[in-house]
Amino acid sequence: MRFSSIEVALVAFFASTYAIGVTLFAPISFDPRFQIRVVDALLPLSIIFGFPAALGLGLGCFIANFIGPYGFIDAAIGGMANFVACMLARLIDGSSIKRRFLGCLIETVTVTIIVGVYLSLILGIPVEASLFGLLVGSLISINILGFMLLEALYRRGVGKHVKNLR
Repeated sequence: MRFSSIEVALVAFFASTYAIGVTLFAPISFDPRFQIRVVDALLPLSIIFGFPAALGLGLGCFIANFIGPYGFIDAAIGGMANFVACMLARLIDGSSIKRRFLGCLIETVTVTIIVGVYLSLILGIPVEASLFGLLVGSLISINILGFMLLEALYRRGVGKHVKNLR
């Protein structure tokens, strides 16, 4: 697979923005009770930007989690969770507002289950508490902030312009 310079730039943009955002908001980005990753609002943009966004957001999560408090397991599985969530949302297709919202829900469920389960194991907290904390945070960041950002970009016609770049 060969990447265009625009796709490489998108991967770099999403990875760096995600890693910096998690680091800037570290107290709430790593809170096991209510983990609110504000930059998870970028995850729905994979519906528009596709594989480069998914790869960048997975890589950005890996970098942020690697320097975070929970170590390599958090980095590897968390990065994979973001990548899988983004790719699943991309597969839903963003042709309608309902499908875009469904894509956001798929991302929330994916991140909540994967991250919630392994964080409960790493931190030794009940899985229900971990899942609940991740669900609340993901609903705020992905389904509220992220969906609003996604719709704002769709209304500006960004989706059409991105298709023309490939």
